[in-house]
Amino acid sequence: MTMTRHEVREAEFLLLFEKMFHDESISDLVTLHEADYNYKCDEEIEKTASEIIEKSAELDGIIARFSPKRGFERIPKVNVAILRLAIFEILYRSDIVPRNAAVNEAVGLARSYGLEPDIRFVNGVLGAFTRSLEENE
Repeated sequence: MTMTRHEVREAEFLLLFEKMFHDESISDLVTLHEADYNYKCDEEIEKTASEIIEKSAELDGIIARFSPKRGFERIPKVNVAILRLAIFEILYRSDIVPRNAAVNEAVGLARSYGLEPDIRFVNGVLGAFTRSLEENE
């Protein structure tokens, strides 16, 4: 059964979030992820999650830059995982994921997994980030 883009993104988000709490490899987390969440993670999901983890320092720097009122260490992990995924898609997957789709999906994930302040925070950080990209285009 083919997963929708939303299901793929949610699986990637869940892997990223789990990785924040576990030292296991992404591959090991995929095995746990499939059992716990009844998702079939294909190689592309695992590859994308691994790439995001590899670029986490860069992505976290962007998150910190566009979150001037809240230090990075104070950002809830759920928001960090959502923002890492969205910023990665905007920077490295723009050929297959339109910018507005990445932002809308991130806000949807915040709505599903966070609280009301998380939705506003994710939207605000991504709004500021995408505006900065538009200014430089």
